[in-house]
Amino acid sequence: MTGTRPPAITPDAYVLGVDSGGSGLRVALGRADRDGPLATAVCAEPVRTGTGGIDAAHLLEQLLPVAAELLKRAATEGGRPGSGLAEDGRPGNGTTSARLTGNGSAQVAALAVGAAGMATLGGRLRAELPGALAAALGVRRLALAADAVTAYAGAVGDRPGAVVAGGTGMIALGTDLVEWRRADGWGHLLGDNGSGAWIGRAGLEAAMRAHDGRRGGSPALLDRLRAVFGPAEELPGLLYPRSDRPAVLASFAPEVAACAGADAIAADILRRAGAHIAEAAAAVCPKDRPETDGGCEVALTGGLFRMGEPLVGPVREELAQLVPQARVTTGAGDPLTGALRIARALAADDLRLPHHPTMLSVQNAQDAQDAQDAQDGSATSGRAATTTRNGEPGPDGVPAHGAA
Repeated sequence: MTGTRPPAITPDAYVLGVDSGGSGLRVALGRADRDGPLATAVCAEPVRTGTGGIDAAHLLEQLLPVAAELLKRAATEGGRPGSGLAEDGRPGNGTTSARLTGNGSAQVAALAVGAAGMATLGGRLRAELPGALAAALGVRRLALAADAVTAYAGAVGDRPGAVVAGGTGMIALGTDLVEWRRADGWGHLLGDNGSGAWIGRAGLEAAMRAHDGRRGGSPALLDRLRAVFGPAEELPGLLYPRSDRPAVLASFAPEVAACAGADAIAADILRRAGAHIAEAAAAVCPKDRPETDGGCEVALTGGLFRMGEPLVGPVREELAQLVPQARVTTGAGDPLTGALRIARALAADDLRLPHHPTMLSVQNAQDAQDAQDAQDGSATSGRAATTTRNGEPGPDGVPAHGAA
């Protein structure tokens, strides 16, 4: 780097979306001027988390080779008339033209990373990623978001509303486009009420009650416990030493759902889970929205809601009591789709979702790299990395509602 600015962002530049979760790292390449991914890739190894938070070096170790390969294929295949890229990365039948930067790589106008634990464990990512991504990929603008934010962007888009992301855990997130509101997502010991881990634990407790002959027991769930884990009296020894207890508990949730049609105890567990989920959604719905504008959209997203009506029905019924104007939908896009949408909005200076220091941090990656180069003596000028949020200018006076 010499401190020279890359060319201005062009409509045919590329954007990258990244989703980092417990099952691994996913990357999507798209164009700044059109919806949808051109190609996607999956890194099966989850990004490590240690005492210092999410491991930025490990994320970069996986992301950079995959992103470089996607960009190389896009530039090579997209530059030939009639080639283009299909969604799986193979040559397609469309026509595209790749804009190249001075170093011969495809221009990356913006990149958005959504990561589980970003809000509380993302300090190293916010400190290390901007400069590294600018140096390696020429990234111009960068958004670092909690996975609940990318889930929101994928399911709701840039409109006011709320999303409930349900899986092993459960979190609700809502916005009026001025600020974010969060409910639950505090883990299986302090919350995640209604989550897969909560349902699984409630089902196993009902099975153990049946084993003991106590009230509230479910013989049907006891049968499923034995089929899945073996003798009931051996379950504590199998469960308590595990470091992945939430996932083990959640693995029993489908058994509860399978029994709910014929077993009153299992059905009641799902009803109570639905009530917990509705309470969290009601807590984050934008307030004071008139019913005439279509009400508050509440999108349900994540594997938890594949249980269908036995769980979604109670959510809808309870939410109708708590927030009569709520409109329950199933999210059309996942967190990776949301990350790509955020990147595309950044590239167009049209990111309407509220900026926030930890939930949705927006930075000028090029400035971060210039500042680092200046510090290292390889550049003579540069500005500090800029973070802004709605309603509060950044340290260099960037408008509060604009992208850095």
